[in-house]
Amino acid sequence: MQPSLALQEDQEHLPTLLATDAQELSYQLQQHQAKIFPPQSQKTMRMFSPAEAAAFIGIGEGYLRQIAAEGHGPDPLSNGRRLYAAEDMDRIRKVLDERNGTPKYVPWRRGSEKLQIISVMNFKGGSGKTTTAAHLAQYLALRGYRVLAIDLDPQASLSALFGHQPELDVGENETLYGAIRYEEPRPIADIVRSTYTPNLHLIPGNLELMEFEHETPRAMAAGRAETMFFARIGEVLTEIESFYDVVVIDCPPQLGFLTMSALCAATSILITVHPQMLDVMSMSQFLTMTSELMSVVENAGGRTSYDWMRYLVTRFEPNDGPQSQMTGFMRAIFGNRMLQNAMVKSTAVADAGVTKQTLYEVDRAQFTRGTYDRALDSLNLVNSEIETHLRLTWGRK
Repeated sequence: MQPSLALQEDQEHLPTLLATDAQELSYQLQQHQAKIFPPQSQKTMRMFSPAEAAAFIGIGEGYLRQIAAEGHGPDPLSNGRRLYAAEDMDRIRKVLDERNGTPKYVPWRRGSEKLQIISVMNFKGGSGKTTTAAHLAQYLALRGYRVLAIDLDPQASLSALFGHQPELDVGENETLYGAIRYEEPRPIADIVRSTYTPNLHLIPGNLELMEFEHETPRAMAAGRAETMFFARIGEVLTEIESFYDVVVIDCPPQLGFLTMSALCAATSILITVHPQMLDVMSMSQFLTMTSELMSVVENAGGRTSYDWMRYLVTRFEPNDGPQSQMTGFMRAIFGNRMLQNAMVKSTAVADAGVTKQTLYEVDRAQFTRGTYDRALDSLNLVNSEIETHLRLTWGRK
């Protein structure tokens, strides 16, 4: 008896099938990328309205108009309106600090203020981890901080959002693995890239990062690890810490050697969670495993104390009764370890992601005004709350 067609397909050689599908998918994605952003084009940051610029700078819109009228802002358009580039906002911050004689509007670290390293993590995919990390890094850069974003996820979605396609633009030893590998590591400064967002640099990711997961057990067994795996990220970051105020690490969605190293390098932890029962149950297992592994790392000399640790509710639908109940349930358990603001689920964020853009990049005119404004307000509230934690750590108001 001849096997059915369906059975014949099931008997295909799985590695060959997967390799063929991966090759075709990669090709089609490259074609899609070339259509959205042709090879000769580059991603750019959009211009901001006076209201947006004033909010990012930290002054009133009327004061911004006065500063611009004095010749410190962009030239007006033909209709008399001014739009502000991120570089314009940086220049105005410097003018204001020079005028006041004190460093107030340029928010760079001062004196003994230490580098802030935020590891954004969760064990379960779909929690909005990468979206959170991307918007947080970009928001802080637009606020004037010097930010380094590190894509530690081999899937490299953060890199793609910031215009670096992992299959095309990231070569061998151009991820963080190149700096933390056990043999012939590269200086971390050699793998840092600028982005189209002023004040924001990137260390991209790709599948090469998985080499650290495979190589670490071998290096430990052979006694080749002069620096333990959990200390390697923190160690290489000391080489460039003077250039940055904040580092945002997008961790892989699993508890491997990369994640543990990111946890030990971090000064703060942000755990994203989608308020659904299955996701919260997964997080319970994740927290148990993390605590057990961190205890082992602590006994081996790893850092396990943080300036702050917070849970962030993501993809939240305020009109969804079960989600609101689950959020209240978590607040009752975690108390002030929950951020007060939640990241609201929005089609605006999803639609922007189709063209590999953040909400800070897309033109508001492309969306229904109310939808865009609600999503942006949610992002800004969350990111502002995180910024407050950073400033309090430095002892600022």
